[in-house]
Amino acid sequence: MIRFALAAAALFAAPLPGFAQALTAPERAAIDALVARSLADTGVPSASVAVVRGGELVLAQAYGKQSERGGSPDPQLPYQIASVSKQFTAAALLLLEDDGKLSLDDTVSRYVPGVTGGDRITLRQLLSHTSGLQDYWPQDYSFAAMARPVTPQGILDRWARKPLDFEPGTQWQYSNTGYVVAGLVVEKVAGVPLFDFLQARIFRPLGIRAHDQDKAVGRGFPQGYGRNALGPVRPVVPAARGWLFAAGELAMSAESLARWDIARLNRTVLPAEDWAEQESPVSLTDGGATGYGLGVSVGRQGGRRYVEHSGEAVGFLSENIVFPDEKTAIVVLTNSWSGDAFMRIARGIGEVVLPPPPAAAGDAAALARVRALFDLLREGRIDRAALTENASYYFTPTAVADFAASLRPLGTPTAIVQSGPTQLRGGFEGRGFRVTYPNRTLRISTFTDPATGRIEQYLIAGAQ
Repeated sequence: MIRFALAAAALFAAPLPGFAQALTAPERAAIDALVARSLADTGVPSASVAVVRGGELVLAQAYGKQSERGGSPDPQLPYQIASVSKQFTAAALLLLEDDGKLSLDDTVSRYVPGVTGGDRITLRQLLSHTSGLQDYWPQDYSFAAMARPVTPQGILDRWARKPLDFEPGTQWQYSNTGYVVAGLVVEKVAGVPLFDFLQARIFRPLGIRAHDQDKAVGRGFPQGYGRNALGPVRPVVPAARGWLFAAGELAMSAESLARWDIARLNRTVLPAEDWAEQESPVSLTDGGATGYGLGVSVGRQGGRRYVEHSGEAVGFLSENIVFPDEKTAIVVLTNSWSGDAFMRIARGIGEVVLPPPPAAAGDAAALARVRALFDLLREGRIDRAALTENASYYFTPTAVADFAASLRPLGTPTAIVQSGPTQLRGGFEGRGFRVTYPNRTLRISTFTDPATGRIEQYLIAGAQ
């Protein structure tokens, strides 16, 4: 299952002041165009998105066809968020630890009998995917048993009694099974169903309207879709009840999930130390890194710290990524489990709402040269003194005319920013740039002679 995407973090790269910045008209237009294009390209019927900037909600919008019943897209409809739910299960255990009812370093056998290695597996290892318990749903489709209802105990009996895939703490391996066991621990200690505990301690205090995703089907809820290879997009049959439980049982709107992200940014509803613990990557017994905390993927990429998780349910894909230092969060919920629209949209929104990273002196100078040449080419002109011999050879009168004819109609771009780090190749400094317009994006690939600053390569192409 596509439950989280560390690669997403590489798509965003520097701090934003800690105050809300409403979306400008060009930013809103760029997001609307991005979502429409992503849905059209992938065949995904709909998306619901939310954006937090400066610690406040600045966008909650739905797009496309949410079900066969039609109607205008409603941003309040709850999509199935699947494995994004794991951070809520982890939060429940953190709260119970605060209550003095358990310790994350307790072993599983203290609360749930019959789990292989339960006398060695800790609750922390369940939440960090280092338990060694075999994952019961690695497939990206519904397997045969999922047509029949199941209970958490039924999942435990079939998968958590198998031999461990590795000794607890020695490896990292995604395990829905571990989260089902964690959910059983919550219910045993709290004395109430997991969903009820979350309602009382998290959802109601934050004004979140959450649903058990097994009940979030039919009229009033988005419909899940899928496709076989590149075939037609069709409604899919949901799994029978019980298959996600604490591993991914929740459905909510993008706005509701953004409320949780705002609580993370502002350190509310949970004690600040709980948020910090959830966001601290767990190490293996040999000191190796996992890049995973307690129900969230964590790390740093391109100068930004991120807290992230994605989710996959039958007919749904979701992405939730938070940039704590920038007070920014992006939520994208889609109603198809085919296609990468959810990641395209999250990446594109990040490029719109997040500022470019602080550039090194060399990068800043390179950006200035790239922008100057772009403006000249739009007018059908070229500064050959800024080019190496090879680049001057490339820019024939025909090439310059083609650049002008294709760029001039696009108008003035809203931004040109460097995308990714500078890399050396063939004695040149290689840099990529993204050129954004309200309704499309271009990419520029450059090589620069580090000794003279002259441009060796300057190629422009469309970007998805």
